[in-house]
Amino acid sequence: MIIERLSREHRNVEVLLSILERELEIFDRSGRPDYEVIRAIISYFEVYTEIYHHPQEDLVLAKLEIRDPAAAKKVGSLALEHQKGSQRLRRVAGAIDAVLADREILRDSVDNIIRDFIEHERRHIMMEDRDFFPAALKALEPQDWTEINSALTSCEDPLFSDAAEETFDAVRALILQLEQEAEAERH
Repeated sequence: MIIERLSREHRNVEVLLSILERELEIFDRSGRPDYEVIRAIISYFEVYTEIYHHPQEDLVLAKLEIRDPAAAKKVGSLALEHQKGSQRLRRVAGAIDAVLADREILRDSVDNIIRDFIEHERRHIMMEDRDFFPAALKALEPQDWTEINSALTSCEDPLFSDAAEETFDAVRALILQLEQEAEAERH
């Protein structure tokens, strides 16, 4: 089911935001974060969320606008939200590029840009999980889901599937390490 996949992708994004936050804490302590991991996370957002995840949500919203315009209005303009998210992501990428090129940029500015991105992504996901997905599940009919599924291009998530692309190997390794650490802490 598409909503289950979108929800799972939201959980995956939350893992990436946590890793980004962890790297930012290293940066804030004047340490050297793993820029390869940060760049891989940026690439993931540029590729997977913008090219695959968001268009799937747009298809669901288009059906919701037909079935329950009031609920769709409450969700608002996902396209505008996604566009603003892309702009924030570009600011993150620019800040990281500036740091790596030793250009003049205040550490506070880098921190603010990245924290702004993380905060907005979390709020956006929370809204979709709380308002959008339940409204779609309630209003859409089986034929709507069939039409949405037939319109989708099949793409495995490059980070959270077995078909991981090389670009994301460093992030996958860090995720596995974090999962192992969390598991060890539980026991």
